[in-house]
Formats: sequence, C-alpha cells, structure tokens
Amino acid sequence: MPKKTSKNALLINMDQKSMHKLSTAGLLVALGIIYGDIGTSPLYTFQTILTEGGDANRFLVLGAISCVFWTLTLQTTFKYVLITLQADNHGEGGVFSLYALVRRYNKHLFWFAIIGAGTLLADGIITPPISITSAIEGLNMVKGLEEHIVPGNALVVEIVMVILLLLFVFQRFGTKIVGGAFGPVMFLWFFMLGSLGLIQVMHYPSILKGLNPWYGIRLLTLHPKGFWLLGAIFLCTTGAEALYSDMGHCGRRNIRISWIFVKTTLVLNYLGQGAWVLLQHKDNLGGINPFFAIVPGGLLLPSILLATAASIIASQALISGSFTLINEAISLGFWPRINVKYPSNIRGQIYIPSINWILFTGCILVVLYFRTSEAMTAAYGFSITIAMLMTTFLMFYFMRYVKHWPFWIVGAILTIFVCVEFSFFVANAVKIVKRLFFLVFEIGLISTMYIWFNARKITQRFLTFVNLADYIPMLEKLSHDEAVPKYCTHLVYFTRSTNSKQIEKRILESIFDNLEKRADCYWFIHIERTDEPYTMEYGIEEIRDDTIIRVDFRLGFRVQPKVGLMLRKVVQEMINNKELDIVCRYPVFTTMKPGDFRFVIIRRFLSYDNEFSAKEGFILNAYFSINSMAQSEKSAYGLDGNQTVFEFEPLVVNPVSNIKMKRLYHKLEEGKEPGPPC
Repeated sequence: MPKKTSKNALLINMDQKSMHKLSTAGLLVALGIIYGDIGTSPLYTFQTILTEGGDANRFLVLGAISCVFWTLTLQTTFKYVLITLQADNHGEGGVFSLYALVRRYNKHLFWFAIIGAGTLLADGIITPPISITSAIEGLNMVKGLEEHIVPGNALVVEIVMVILLLLFVFQRFGTKIVGGAFGPVMFLWFFMLGSLGLIQVMHYPSILKGLNPWYGIRLLTLHPKGFWLLGAIFLCTTGAEALYSDMGHCGRRNIRISWIFVKTTLVLNYLGQGAWVLLQHKDNLGGINPFFAIVPGGLLLPSILLATAASIIASQALISGSFTLINEAISLGFWPRINVKYPSNIRGQIYIPSINWILFTGCILVVLYFRTSEAMTAAYGFSITIAMLMTTFLMFYFMRYVKHWPFWIVGAILTIFVCVEFSFFVANAVKIVKRLFFLVFEIGLISTMYIWFNARKITQRFLTFVNLADYIPMLEKLSHDEAVPKYCTHLVYFTRSTNSKQIEKRILESIFDNLEKRADCYWFIHIERTDEPYTMEYGIEEIRDDTIIRVDFRLGFRVQPKVGLMLRKVVQEMINNKELDIVCRYPVFTTMKPGDFRFVIIRRFLSYDNEFSAKEGFILNAYFSINSMAQSEKSAYGLDGNQTVFEFEPLVVNPVSNIKMKRLYHKLEEGKEPGPPC
C-alpha cells in the first residue's frame, strides 16, 4: 500500500525541522528551555564562594572569577557545546541517547547510563527550590519588606511552594508553549545580567585580570580552603547537562549559537559582582548578596521579579530534561511502561504525568526540609558531578568507536575531564551527610532501572519464535472444524515479530493447548511507532485467504493506538473491497460488532517452580512487583474490557530439580498383594 502524507503531517514535519534549523525563533526557544538552570547560577554562586572562602579580598575575588570562567569554558563550552552535542541520536540528546549510540561496544555500559540518569534526576529535584528560593529571598533587600521576607520564614516557604505548584501544573501544556513564552523573558534576563555586570566592570576594569587562569591556580593551591572551594565553584555549571539532555527540543545549532550570547552575559555578570566586591574595600560584606547589590535601587524590585521568572524557567530546564530521560529509558527497556503524552506536534516535547508529580513531591519536601537557599547550596551539586563523569565515560566510546578519533586525542580529552570532574566530585563529597534524603531517591531510581533492564533480558531469553508456515494447516483445520465450539469470530494476538514468517511459540500454545480456540479468522497484529506525530498507516498480509491475516500498523507517536477500533475499520474496508469474505458464514451480519473480536493478552508470572540464585530471585521478584504497577496492555492498546482476555503463562527460569524426600510408609489395601515389579 503506498504511503499517503496529509497536508497536516507535512506542516508538522516542517515545523519540527524548523525547530532544529538556526533561526531567531529557535534561538528564543533555546533560551527559554535550555539555559534556565545555568542562567540563574549567578544568583547564588558568587555569594556561596565568598561565604565559604572567608575574607572577600582581592586574592579570593580574582581567584574565584578565574575558576568560574575556566569552569564554564572547560565544562560547558568545550565538553558539552563543542564535543557532547555531536552525539546526536536522531535529533535527541541525553545520557540514554548517548548510551544507545555506544552500547554495542561494551555490554557493561548500561551501568554508566543508569547511574548517570538516576543521579541527574535525583539531584535535579533541588534545582527548582534553590533557584526560586534565591530569587524570592532577594525581596528582603526591598525597602519595606525586610521584616516580612526573611530567609526560611513561613511566608517565603509558602510563596515558593505556590510557584512550584503552578509550574508543575503548567507542564501539561508542553514545552513548545513554555519555550515560546519564556524565550523573550530569558533574553531580557541575560541582557540584564550582561548590562549590570558591564557597568561594574567599567567602574573597575582591573577585574578583567580574573580571566587569567593563574589567579585560579593560586586560589586552589594557596588558599587554606582552596581545593574545597571547588564545591562552591561547581555551582556555576550545574545546568550544563541540560544543554545535551534538551537537544531534542531546540536543535544543536540553536544551542551552540545561543550559548555564545549566554556565556558572554554570565561572565560579565560574575566580573561585575567581583568588581563591586573589590570596590567596597571590605573583607566582610555582612551577608549581602553581590548579585542584588549591583542592581540600581530603582530597578531592584523589577530585577527581583525578573529573577523569579528566570528561576521558574531554570526549573523548566530540569523538568523537560527529566521527561526526555524517562521517555528514552522506556524505549531502551530501563523503565516500566507508563503514560507518555505529547502536548505539541514535536516528538521531543513530551509530558509524563507520573514523573511530573514525583518531581513536584520531591521539590516540596526539599523546600520544607532546607527552607533557605543557603542550606540548599550546602547540599547541591554532589550527584551532578557523578552524572557528568558518567557522560564522560560514555563519550569516550562515542569519540573512539563512533567518530573514530585517534586514541591519543580521545585519551587526552578523557584525562582532562576525568581529572576536572573527579576533583569536583571529591570537593562535593563532603555534602553527602547533608543530602541523605537525596541518596534514598537516587538508590530507588537506579535500582528500578537496574532491575527492569536485567529482568527483561532474563525473560526475553525464554521468548521463542517458530516458523508460522509449519502451523498454517493446523490453524486452517481448526478454523473449519465445526466439532470444536467456536471461541469467537475474530481472534487477535499481538506479536513482537517484525518478520511475518515467524510467530511467538506461546501464541500457538495459547490457540492449541487445553481448550482449542476456534475462530473464523486469526489476526496477528504488529505495531511500529514512527517519528512523525500523526502517521496512521497499515499493511495487510493474507497468509491464508480469509483465515490467517497479519496487519502491520505504523502509528505516529501522538496517535493513541486504539487497536480495537482500528482493526474493525481494517476489517470493514476489506469486506467493502471484497478482499475478505466471512459474511457468507453468517449472512445475517453485514457489519462488524465489538463482540466479534477477542484480543488475547498473554502475561507472564513468576512460577514457584523455580530455583534462583539470590541475585536472580531478587531481580525477578522485584520486576514482577513493579510490572504489576505499570500501565496494562489493555490501556496501552485502547481495548475495551469485553474484548480483552488475559492469559497467564508461568515463567520457569531454573526449574527445581533436586528435591530430596524420604518415604516413610506405603500402605496397601487390606488383603491386596503387591503387584509384580515392572
């Protein structure tokens, strides 16, 4: 059957491609979706460095500026913008997309993928609270609000929680709408960052010396807390991973070009904060946040409102990246099947209700536990360093085996980033005591992915396919054997086989074992998902005329697979085109009815007839427990309850073979002699 592309599908496809082309609209969307986290880091990074570093003298300020600049250059520009964005998996980015590109080169690489994803998601629940709380606490500097806005008080906590609630509710409308609304706001935010910083630099041009790496090296080696200051310095680049995770939303070129503008404004703002500190000629600033201190008095309130808006956008970068990660985890078999929605016509823009509300719950708990942004920064960054290390290890395989770069180049790049990121990891390791709450979340996420991935590999070992041709005569005979009670008119099974000549053995066992299932027509359905949103195509292969038919559905990612309705439509079209003749068996009926179809879903359960090792037993028992909470096939395929029959197949991995029992007695009927030995 020739493929037909509707005008609507063409427009959607053009819209999707335009999002990945370099354009003003694409740059604005990138600003709105990608840079919220890293763009709001000036709110708290420099203040945290000064707090942990002690005296705000020239030595500390110039060293801090140098470390921040070169961290942004090495980690964000060189690693993510220039190198990692090359790992483009059909327009998508993120640790799972990267894993999909390199997994064939080492069977153990899944560890890097699940640890990277789990730590990034877990530590990410602190990004919305810390960004929004930092902005709201800035109201404390507005005249008349000093007594009402106090860091950690009930009013601040309530305002932050209300903003978080509205943000997570808004997710259902999709990141296309979010990006379109937030892009201009973020442009204003970065323009303000750069302008405020530039004014201070003009007052104190000597601050530009801080761009010299020598000052950073001196700070890390000569300051009493030098190395440990890396934990605070790392805060400037915590949003770098989002640049890669959200590549599917905006495209590589838009991210790279917009980063030039973003980095320039960030560096100017950090320079401006440093210049202001040195112009005060004080070692102790009394807890003043340099970010808000460089804002002219008349613009303080508007700047705080803009900072709050930017903080909300910072949260968006985390949330949309989390959706992308989980969606890829589902595709790769790392996560149970859950409900995924597509609010817009672009595949990269998705909404996962369950993950949305898990993140919301985590954010609320963080706000209630830490209450102030200062307390949050003390627990922030540890897991993101682990996520960055995992990306680095996966990038080694991408550069070496996919890009085929020379080993000496790949080795040099790997050495640089492992040394830098491991240093950040050690410096952040002291935070682990303050973040045990996150550790539980991380272990839960990583364990779920590990269990699901390994259990699926175990169960798939027992999924066997057979040649359908060997069973065609048996199916034809059963279909026409009136001595066997009819089970239904149309008997439907879902097959994973992409080859129409093969079928799962368990499907045939379902038809022939125990009570035989006689039907007028046996249907084998295979579903393929496409990258276009509204594709609705199908192909028919009549393996035996009017008796055994295979239908291959090609459905767009936004199309809900209402297979019951779709199959009836296919059957009716075949009858109208005189391609299917089953009415002659029941001439009274000229149209199909829902009751004519019976969909058999075969589900496995873990048999007690197994003898596991401790590891296998834990994995499989946990897998089936999680699977019971996942979305059912009936919901996934849009089947009505009266159409669906569930059959349960025992999964026997290691049959119990060594049962030692001792016979105590064997009683015979009175007067009966033992029989002769066999």
